[in-house]
Amino acid sequence: MILSGEAILKAVESGELVIDPFDPKCVGPGSYDLAVANEFRFFKKAHKILEVSKDVDYQEETVLITVPNSESFIIMPGECAHAITRETIRMPPDMCAWLQGRSCFARLGLMVHITAAFVQPGVANKQVLEMFNASPIPLALKPGTPICQIIFERCEGRGTYSGRYRAQSL
Repeated sequence: MILSGEAILKAVESGELVIDPFDPKCVGPGSYDLAVANEFRFFKKAHKILEVSKDVDYQEETVLITVPNSESFIIMPGECAHAITRETIRMPPDMCAWLQGRSCFARLGLMVHITAAFVQPGVANKQVLEMFNASPIPLALKPGTPICQIIFERCEGRGTYSGRYRAQSL
């Protein structure tokens, strides 16, 4: 069952769900808005083939930059870039979540996740956004912009993610 805004507030107030930093203004009727931080990772332009496998290390083919909060990161048309949320999310083992774009940015052609929208039960980390600019114009992403929303859902049973990205960073 998806948590309503009221249920999100109750879960945060009780300490069951941690969103740090937390801003009650970011709570919507059925989601919480997450802001983009100031770290971005993008792929180098290269004529190299990257093998698609479970153990692929994409970071060797990327550049990580930190953008001052007063500036913007430019994502060019057709470009893929990673960003991280400003907020850390800590969920109990009986809660999972889904990342979704916000319609105001989707209308500009910005995708905030390519296919990896599911947030596993029991995570305690920041969320990495796999962004793509599907528009024909460059888009400027300013750190602190509430770029996506997270939708919390109760699980039947309990589980805690302990995979490769449990302590993810860019």
